[in-house]
Amino acid sequence: MTMASTPATDVGREQWSGQLGFLLSAIGSAIGLGNIWRFPGVAYDNGGGAFLIPYLVALLTAGVPVLLLDYSLGHRFRGSAPTVFRRLGKRLEPLGWFQVAIAFVIATYYTVIIVWAIRYAFFSVSLAWGDDPAGFFVGDFLQDAGPTVTTDVVGGIFWPMLALWLVTLVILALGVARGIERANKIFLPLLVVLFLILVVRALFLPGALDGLTAFFTPNWAALADPGVWIAAYSQIFFSLSIAFGIMLTYSSYLRRRSNLVPVSYVAAFANSSFEVLAGIGVFATLGYMAFQQGIAVGELEGITGVVLSFITFPQIISLMPGGPIFGVLFFVSLTLAGFTSLISIMQVVSAAFQEKFGLSRVQVSVLIGGLCAIISLALYSTTSSLAMLDTVDKYTNEVGVVTSAILMCLITGFGLRKLPELQAHLNLVSTARIGTWWRVLVGVVVPIALAYMLVTTVMELLTEPYGDYPWTFVNVVGWGTVGVMVLAAFVYAAVRWRRPVDDFTPDPIPGFAADSARLGGPTKPEAGR
Repeated sequence: MTMASTPATDVGREQWSGQLGFLLSAIGSAIGLGNIWRFPGVAYDNGGGAFLIPYLVALLTAGVPVLLLDYSLGHRFRGSAPTVFRRLGKRLEPLGWFQVAIAFVIATYYTVIIVWAIRYAFFSVSLAWGDDPAGFFVGDFLQDAGPTVTTDVVGGIFWPMLALWLVTLVILALGVARGIERANKIFLPLLVVLFLILVVRALFLPGALDGLTAFFTPNWAALADPGVWIAAYSQIFFSLSIAFGIMLTYSSYLRRRSNLVPVSYVAAFANSSFEVLAGIGVFATLGYMAFQQGIAVGELEGITGVVLSFITFPQIISLMPGGPIFGVLFFVSLTLAGFTSLISIMQVVSAAFQEKFGLSRVQVSVLIGGLCAIISLALYSTTSSLAMLDTVDKYTNEVGVVTSAILMCLITGFGLRKLPELQAHLNLVSTARIGTWWRVLVGVVVPIALAYMLVTTVMELLTEPYGDYPWTFVNVVGWGTVGVMVLAAFVYAAVRWRRPVDDFTPDPIPGFAADSARLGGPTKPEAGR
């Protein structure tokens, strides 16, 4: 194939050391806190074993297609989210900065959850929560002040959080290959090994079989409930780290000849396999808890999210033989899963500021990363962190990320009609080919499914206060966060670029002319090519 000359803006661009480094980093980003504490409960509440059907459908019709969209945009247009969308059209740059803002906001609260996991790994050794894990977590540990905004700092969270930020920013400063890739090559295999040990231990607990039966027993009637299908699409979408700049940025560091399509399949199915593994481990453990209490698994409470990890699991750890070891394994696994995702989230922010403002990796880590750390410490090391985290996470993911994904699909599919070009690019650089089905899914199916999710969520948020928090709190913290992200997107897009990014021509695709994108398909090869 004839390659275009490398644009000046692409000279010296960082690269992964190879395909394996990229794949491990992509999987490390996808496997995060939600795999362990969200998927098992979502599956159980939405049909048990039957949920795997809509889950697989959602993976194939939304997860993999949008992941491929991210890969194709980043790899073809060689940049961070703002760079890529500006190269698609100058008026589209705010969408890129909106994705950066989403990543920035998520990073501010993601760190505190990792800190909780680190602290609980140490608490597990002595079972520090005693006979009241809920009271210990909310009262003694978080010193929770409820849905308000305070400046009362909790020292036991502030100092570990500061240390975690320092480690994160050092890894960012080291760059893609020496920092992020090396970290994932160490932490991801370690996570898998530790979690496998944890799952095997859980399977031999009394009552584990009852837990697995509850998890996998299908409720076929649930498949007729639209809410179950929405839950499946929601889980796939938030689990894969798609549509807010991570995979787009990561793929931009790949060599120009990279096997994108097979890699996307491997990354997506590796993520889903870990989720199922997490479900097995969690429900085997919950089965033991139900056995100890003499009740059915279905009667248990607190099987998702923060409550599962920091209240229910500590209670189980106190009951089981060898509980401290099990606790250390669980919370170290949670820490590693969160940390590999955190560095990918921060790379979205780092890459954008490097390219727009001409800053070095170290400068971005100190200035922008430092600002993110300060905001993170100010908001989430205080006694009001729990309700604030819960609210910001809800609005950022279920309003911000979903809106970003819908816009991405509609702009590339209908606004610019870029999907044929992106399909041709994926097929050119990959050993596996994708067909027209991909364009139909990205351009039609995904926007419709996500629009339904978004409308449903927004209507709920407008009619009743999220989490039964006061209206003032959810409006200021929740909608206020969304408003700040939108404002930041337009403000940063209006700033002049310090590095030229407009003088860029994507590599030519043999047999595909510029006009073919508008006509809806590739042209015949040009004579003499």
